[in-house]
Amino acid sequence: MMRRTLLAAAAALSITVPAWAAPEPGHEAMLAHRGAYRLSLDTARDTSSVTQARGVMLFEVVDACDSWAARQRFSLVLTDRDGNTVETSSDYSTLEAKDGSALRFSLTQMTEGAVTSRVSGEARATPEGGRVRYADPTPREDALPQGTLFPMIHTIRALAAARAGQRILAVPLFDGTSADGAQDTTTVMTGPWQEAQASTAFPALSSQGSVRMRIAFFDRTPDAQAGAGTPDYEVSLRYYANGVADELKMDFGDFVVNGTLGELEAVPSPC
Repeated sequence: MMRRTLLAAAAALSITVPAWAAPEPGHEAMLAHRGAYRLSLDTARDTSSVTQARGVMLFEVVDACDSWAARQRFSLVLTDRDGNTVETSSDYSTLEAKDGSALRFSLTQMTEGAVTSRVSGEARATPEGGRVRYADPTPREDALPQGTLFPMIHTIRALAAARAGQRILAVPLFDGTSADGAQDTTTVMTGPWQEAQASTAFPALSSQGSVRMRIAFFDRTPDAQAGAGTPDYEVSLRYYANGVADELKMDFGDFVVNGTLGELEAVPSPC
């Protein structure tokens, strides 16, 4: 049912890709899949009031033939020093052309069940940078910086860089999670490419090489050097060659959350 729902949503978003557009090299290695992650507190900084964190993250990516349809649902319950709890959640979905030329996006964030923000719209990437048209929170259009990548293309290129022995990939990234446009990102390979190792927990990963990387996101400002200063957000993860991550560390500034893959299911292609 969830797969049909996501495919129906992808059809409704309906990205138009020119017939001559070639998919990004490496797209064929990406695994359409559904993954469930357990979330727990890793560390909290001295300035943070957070003492506990627990939750789940569900991630699904479906092959929509000329595009990738993805959905991420995130729920986290935080507990402070006084024992108070607050639940935050988000529902984020994208449809991204396989040639990296177009992205449709929608994000709804909630606290204690009440909607706190919405971001939605569509973006186009061109050699000059491209443009994004927001529908929410307010209709407007912004330019994207030259070299901007969308999420799936960024994953594919980061994996290609790691396999080629490249240690750093620094590019602007637009994922539609903010109304502030693209962010500068610096991806650092924190270890060498590892050849495939048998995975008894997840057979789909047994034949896949992997690499550990850390991705830092920086807000863009007119006078800031790309990748300089304190990241707005960081995520460390182990990516397999098929685009599946089984271990995550999400650094939100005041605290860090672990994400551990608990369930993994391949999603057959309808194409």
